[in-house]
Amino acid sequence: MKQQLIGTGNIAGVGATITRRAALAAAAAFALTTPAFAQEWPTGPVHVYVGFPAGSSPDLLARIITEPLAEKLGQPVVVENKPGAGGVIGVQQMLAAADDGHSFGTTINGPLTTAGRMMPDLGYDVATDIQPVALIATSPLVLAVSGTSEVADLASFIDLAKAEPGALAYGSVGQGSGAHLTAELFNNAAGIEMLHVPFTAYAEVTTSIIGGEIDAGFMAPSAALPHVAGGKMKMLGVTSAEPFAQIPDVPVIAGNAGLPADFKAELWNAFIAPAGTDPAIVERLNTEVNAILSDAEVQKKLLDMGWQAAGGSAEDLAARITEDTEMWGAVIDKVGAAQ
Repeated sequence: MKQQLIGTGNIAGVGATITRRAALAAAAAFALTTPAFAQEWPTGPVHVYVGFPAGSSPDLLARIITEPLAEKLGQPVVVENKPGAGGVIGVQQMLAAADDGHSFGTTINGPLTTAGRMMPDLGYDVATDIQPVALIATSPLVLAVSGTSEVADLASFIDLAKAEPGALAYGSVGQGSGAHLTAELFNNAAGIEMLHVPFTAYAEVTTSIIGGEIDAGFMAPSAALPHVAGGKMKMLGVTSAEPFAQIPDVPVIAGNAGLPADFKAELWNAFIAPAGTDPAIVERLNTEVNAILSDAEVQKKLLDMGWQAAGGSAEDLAARITEDTEMWGAVIDKVGAAQ
């Protein structure tokens, strides 16, 4: 489950594996080797489908990429918000519009990894209907507890959970949600048992942790940070493989307190195309998205939102989809989260 990380310029704590010079060199080589068809494309506006409403995190991520992409392509790039079913509607609408090589999508991982297990009538097969283009960004979750909790660190939390199996309760935004599956992955890795308490919104989870109604929850760092600053919450660990630049002092869960060194659970966002899209177009889009992600200003915008710029090849994204589908599928089957 390794990912290629693109450097963050002057942002501390993030490695640089793709530099601006490398991105420019790749673009120059691309211009010399790509068929004329792809250089002439696009011939009109490009539409990018997003399965979430305007102003949501996935929508803002899409716009951070599509605004500079329009300049690079020389055509308008229109974000089409088609919210519903955890992002699945956006993917379905992209596929329904796939007729001229000008319809694409950006999506979080769920519609490409867990939706097939969770929704029997998904309407598409990721393996045969989706062409991966590029991984845009990743975001870890943090294990958060009340600021007044007796536990001081991850080890003491696990010890407490082991002392009374099922006594600790954690919250999520529902059965099969990212927070739910991450907590169950953590339970299995740590050899503990916690009670799942589903809510309808993250604000309810946060309020219940602070108020002591539940003991913990996995959430985005950006959701926990304001409460940590006010002393109402503590972050015991982060689910990324390495320290996350937005919260560099929070220890990774992997290899900590007896957990496996390869423990990792991340949200991610990706640029995708309908299967059958001309390979030259996929290659050009991959090149342009990687160049955009190599820009320090873009990286800062993403990090301010709690996301780390990623990138890499279409093949890298395809491998990530396969690996995460297998990992989360096993968790879904174990907890019976599928419909």
